[in-house]
Amino acid sequence: MTETTGLRFVCEMVTKTARLMVGVPDYETYVAHRQLNHPDKPIMTHTEFFRERQEARYAVGKGRFRGCC
Repeated sequence: MTETTGLRFVCEMVTKTARLMVGVPDYETYVAHRQLNHPDKPIMTHTEFFRERQEARYAVGKGRFRGCC
């Protein structure tokens, strides 16, 4: 692993961790889950995913995201 590749990996992990800490799930993880567990269902675009997660997070009475499975 080169220094640039290592730094990029660390930055990606820090970004993922920060997003999860503030309640924003990772889009790539969502896509991988849908492809593996629900291949017959459509996959939201990144924009749709972000909006849906924001609405779920801030909607009164909806609570936290519990996932589809």
